[in-house]
Amino acid sequence: MSELELVRRRLRRFAEREAAGLSPLYEHLAAKAAEDTDVAELLAEAPPDDAHPTLLLAAAHRLVQAEPIHELSRYYPSLGGMDGMDSETWPMFRTFLLERADRVREIMRTRTTQTNEVRRAATLYPVVALAAKQARGKVGLLEVGCSAGLLLGMDTFSYRYQCDGGEQLTAGPAKAAVGLHCALELGTGAALPKLPKKLATGAKVGLDRSPVDAGDEEELAWLEACVWADQPDRTRSLRTAAAAQRRSTPELVAGDAVDDLPAAAARVPAELPLIVFTSHVLSYLAEERRPEFVAALGRLAAERPLWWVSQEVYAAGLRHVLPGRDELDYERTQQAVVGVATWERDQVRAQALALAAPHGGRMTWLA
Repeated sequence: MSELELVRRRLRRFAEREAAGLSPLYEHLAAKAAEDTDVAELLAEAPPDDAHPTLLLAAAHRLVQAEPIHELSRYYPSLGGMDGMDSETWPMFRTFLLERADRVREIMRTRTTQTNEVRRAATLYPVVALAAKQARGKVGLLEVGCSAGLLLGMDTFSYRYQCDGGEQLTAGPAKAAVGLHCALELGTGAALPKLPKKLATGAKVGLDRSPVDAGDEEELAWLEACVWADQPDRTRSLRTAAAAQRRSTPELVAGDAVDDLPAAAARVPAELPLIVFTSHVLSYLAEERRPEFVAALGRLAAERPLWWVSQEVYAAGLRHVLPGRDELDYERTQQAVVGVATWERDQVRAQALALAAPHGGRMTWLA
């Protein structure tokens, strides 16, 4: 398959399976781009591992940010636009992009998709808290694929879970700067999770091939550009979490998710049980690297107590430690799986605890 055919396939898949029902603007633009050779070829020029629709759309978003009075901005709610799609949307977008093709190429050559989705903390928190309870004391957090590391602030966020029948669960400090809401439903036979009011952490480290400094306005602007432009509430959460992080910045390490994992883990004091977590990261790893990542976790677990909490599509994540659960596949659920894995004497034990919407905000508890 040629690079052009590959990106066209990715664009169609993104429009039909990821943006559909969530982002009318990006569904429309991706579907049109898949059929437009000139635009699709722009994405095909990006490094193969990075040539995903989200990178092209983020590059366009960043350029519209830089020209906020351009007429195209009226289709971008993130910039105050209020117009829905019409017959002018795609032609205007196409012309805007191709007239700035060199700048688009430069962005896609030097940037990667950096979706630091703060709302995912609400779907990760119940499982991280469960692992911390098993650890019986302070834990060290290590986020792989951390971007700006905003999810490492999950212990400082407050959470409100709206459950079936009107019941609510709350967790986290009452006066937190970042407050997250999440709809929580129960799977068949499941009981509500027990959430601690506090998550005690002793160290926080993030590992990313290109860590982002959220205190730098240019870097923060790129993070915002990676947020889907017709979901401004996600941008507000991002800004709030970035401001809160400046009061307590985690240690962010540049490196490879597999090769540099041991060095990053070593930055968490050895006396702390280690919770490694990933959130929609493994899909961006080459397929052959995913089992290598799991094997690297297993080697670390032989040296210290370790839990891996993952929020990934099943095929990219939990399948490697919990095979044979095809009912969890993204093709069937259209959701990520939140799970936990531990190792004991080279044996891995894993559980699928929840299904979660890709950007957080909604989850189904399975345990």
